Amino acid sequence: MTSRVISMGAHIADALGWPFTTVPPGQHLEFIEQIKFTVAGTAAAPSVNLAKLGIDVATVGRIGNDTIGDFVRSTMAGYGVNTDHLIVDPTRQTSASLLPIRRDGSRPALHVIGANAGLTEEDVPWGVVEQAEIFHLGGAFILPGLDGTPMARVLKRVKELGLTVTMDFLMSPRDDAQALIGPSLQYVDYLMPNIEEAGWLVGSEDREEIIAWLHGQGAGHTILTMGGDGVSVAANGRAETVLPAYEIDVVDSTGCGDAFTSGLISGLLDGLDVIDAAERGLACGSLVATGLGSDAGIVDREQVAAFQRTQPRRAA
Repeated sequence: MTSRVISMGAHIADALGWPFTTVPPGQHLEFIEQIKFTVAGTAAAPSVNLAKLGIDVATVGRIGNDTIGDFVRSTMAGYGVNTDHLIVDPTRQTSASLLPIRRDGSRPALHVIGANAGLTEEDVPWGVVEQAEIFHLGGAFILPGLDGTPMARVLKRVKELGLTVTMDFLMSPRDDAQALIGPSLQYVDYLMPNIEEAGWLVGSEDREEIIAWLHGQGAGHTILTMGGDGVSVAANGRAETVLPAYEIDVVDSTGCGDAFTSGLISGLLDGLDVIDAAERGLACGSLVATGLGSDAGIVDREQVAAFQRTQPRRAA
């Protein structure tokens, strides 16, 4: 089966607890209302949501030879994702995170990079890629075997094959960030970080400066997700358009950016312009925020369209 989208990068299993209010002292017990296990990561979560939206998608990454990896593979396959190109790493565990979710939807994260560290350019299934339409690279900065020059080589070849390239990254502040990502940005058609991470990368909190730097590196479009402030969309060299956020009750912010990615990609495949595709992405991200975990909220394309028609928006 030909996959229209190849999603390569971070594959993570999340263990989420809600609501997190305090760390009990010593060996004391504190009760919470819900614990959930989900497939997450900036390549895996978009794959799941794309499948929900009716898109044929193949996911590419590494998992460990462990029960967590079995969970990631079987869960993704259950949603209809092509998991044939999930490689079992013989020496590393499956990447995983512990996420204690606060009542406002925010959360700290405890993360094991695991098998994601073993992903390299040799893992790209080029015979499958050359038949696809969109190549999504999710997880720059937590893929040490791919970050930097190898990533640029991969994306250059993808562009030479004629595919559209989308990218999201997952980072904390680091001194080498610009050197790692800079060579790849000229091959990215749609760059979709959240505003905080983009600011860490550029070294500025000024959105105009952030956009200008990313455009200067060659990114075709910057699409900055901004939580309650909506989404900034700007084609290279042009002024931004800010799409207002939806009025929702946020349960958990985990996976909202990944859901946005899936909505935007599905919109592009449907022939929508970037603004309308981003509008679908915004709806997808908002739906995921209303539940616990990366797999919450989205049911199918019809539900997303109904949400877009009926859900109130915040003031611009």
